[in-house]
Amino acid sequence: MRNMDLRLQSNSSLFSRLFIGTFWLIFTITSLFFIGVILGLLSYSDLATIRQVLQYEEFRYAIKFTLLTSIAATSLAVIVALPCGYILSRYRIPGKVVLDTLIDIPIVLPPLVSGIALLIFFGPLWGDSLAKIGINVVFSKLGVVVAQWFVATPYAIRTFQQAFNSIDPRLEKVARTLGYSPAEVFLKVTIPLAKMALIGGIMMSWARALGEFGATAMLAGITRMKTETLSVAVFLNMSIGDINFAIATAVVMLFLALSLLIIVKTLVKNEVRL
Repeated sequence: MRNMDLRLQSNSSLFSRLFIGTFWLIFTITSLFFIGVILGLLSYSDLATIRQVLQYEEFRYAIKFTLLTSIAATSLAVIVALPCGYILSRYRIPGKVVLDTLIDIPIVLPPLVSGIALLIFFGPLWGDSLAKIGINVVFSKLGVVVAQWFVATPYAIRTFQQAFNSIDPRLEKVARTLGYSPAEVFLKVTIPLAKMALIGGIMMSWARALGEFGATAMLAGITRMKTETLSVAVFLNMSIGDINFAIATAVVMLFLALSLLIIVKTLVKNEVRL
């Protein structure tokens, strides 16, 4: 009987080692693949080429325009996401499941489809009415901000909602019993407790806005030195065969994305430690 128990324990231990070993194998292969893809991109450019591209007026326009529009879109996303995330986290409202699902639609839809939907909304549906008050969204710089906002806002709302969900509502109730108004509770209790998660959500939303292409192309068009973001610059120059410009721009976008992700990971890690 004892020998049988020992054999069972040995078989169980062997199965566990094989199971974990398989996990490690898959993890290693996946990591090497992603590293290989990144190194492959970097290998097709060099510092001299990147420095040369950085001097181009088109590149300077694209990076300045991308930063300005993405920051504007992210700021608008935060203004919308704070109340939306808080309401979804703290209140029971009729049709909450439907509303919650609708907010996720821009995340699951292909960006091109989102762009077409925005084009119809700001074109045939409301274009003439908005034009009468001086607002032109279609094929304009404003259209870039709107497209970036549309794809970035759901990420901000979802992240903010999760941040508020992580806070015990009893802490807010205690603050209310101490005489704080709802606004004071939100600003002095809720926001400080969720601060790191909110910052992480802002950075992720900004990263999403920085890399937006499909919805922007549909709504704002692809016009050099007008609605040319970094993503548009990559597409335009690849389409005309200027590989050096396109790859150098892609490398710059890669480093921007990596920097933002490192900041987000660091913030999340610090929050967990706290």
